[in-house]
Order: sequence, then structure tokens, then C-alpha cells
Amino acid sequence: MKPSLTIDSLCQEAHVFSVLESQHHESSLYGVTDGKAIGTYLEHKFQQYLRQRYIYAEGSSAKGVDFPELDVDMKVTRITQPQSSCPFRSARQKVYGLGYSLLVFVYDKIDDHAEQTGQLDILSTTFIESQRTADYQTTTGLYQLLNNSGNLDDIIAFLTDRFLPVDEVQVVQLAEEILTHPPTIWLFDYFENALQWRP
Repeated sequence: MKPSLTIDSLCQEAHVFSVLESQHHESSLYGVTDGKAIGTYLEHKFQQYLRQRYIYAEGSSAKGVDFPELDVDMKVTRITQPQSSCPFRSARQKVYGLGYSLLVFVYDKIDDHAEQTGQLDILSTTFIESQRTADYQTTTGLYQLLNNSGNLDDIIAFLTDRFLPVDEVQVVQLAEEILTHPPTIWLFDYFENALQWRP
């Protein structure tokens, strides 16, 4: 009987899978430059790899995250263009994180023109806990503001200047929460409504 998938086993298998995949030459990837297509290929292949070894609830784009029981979403990004289509859906997510963890695969792609195959060299696999997925620029600005004895009005002005999707009542509530529970500076730059991985 197959064991249940856990976060520990997910991370271990991601490493093993990355080593195996980095040695694989795939004809269907030859000449492909579309990051979304490559990400879909890798996500499906990793799910297939796990399905043979573990029991778990498989998610989808429609369901929100790839591993719903573990609250983990999988993201694939190329080292030369490190970004992911994973928008923050609220102002609070930019301050305190997405609410789920991320398993990030960073790859470089090599085409073998003689064999007409593509190879994904998986350079790193990183597990990022949910509380570490806040917006880098926003949390940095708030950290500096609070370190300089910023008050409620200062925080409201800062949040308003960043054009966060909040109304007047929500911005006051969020500012009060920030004063009580200051956010931590974390990993992401916010760029054109998407998370941009910081190498």
C-alpha cells in the first residue's frame, strides 16, 4: 500500500525528481520557449511521478493549489526569466503572505539540435512556507516605517500610496493589524501583478 504524501516526502521527492528530470532529453520540448507550456509539462510529469508512489488529493488550477491537503502550490520558473503568474488577490496577502506554501522549481533549458530534444536542467527546488510569501517591497517599506516609529496615519498613507486594493475602512483595519502584528520581510518582488522570484 502506498504511503500518504507529507510535506517532508514532497520535498524529498521533488529533489529526487529534479535530479532525474535534469538527465532526461524530451523531444516534445525541443524548440519550446513558452514558459507556461514548460511549466505545465513539468507540473504534470511531477504529479505523475508522485501518483505512482503516494496517496494524495491532486489539485488543479481550477481548485487553486496543486496539493490542497498540504496547502502547497507548485511553481516552475526559468532562471533567465524568474517570474511566476501568481497574483496577490488581496492587500493582506501582500503584507502577510499568500495563505499557502510554494514548491518552486527553477530550471534552465538546453536544446540538443543534433538529437532535436529539449533538456530541463533543474537548478533548484525550494519549499517556501506560507508565511514567507508576502511582497518584498511592501514588507520592506513597512519594516522601515515601523523602525522609524511610524504611527497609524503613516501606515495608512504608505498603504494608500501603494495603490493596494482596499477601501478606506479596510486600509484602517489593515494598518491597525500591522501595528499590532508587524510583518516580516520576505522573498518576493511584486511586478505587474505577479510574484517575481528573487534569486
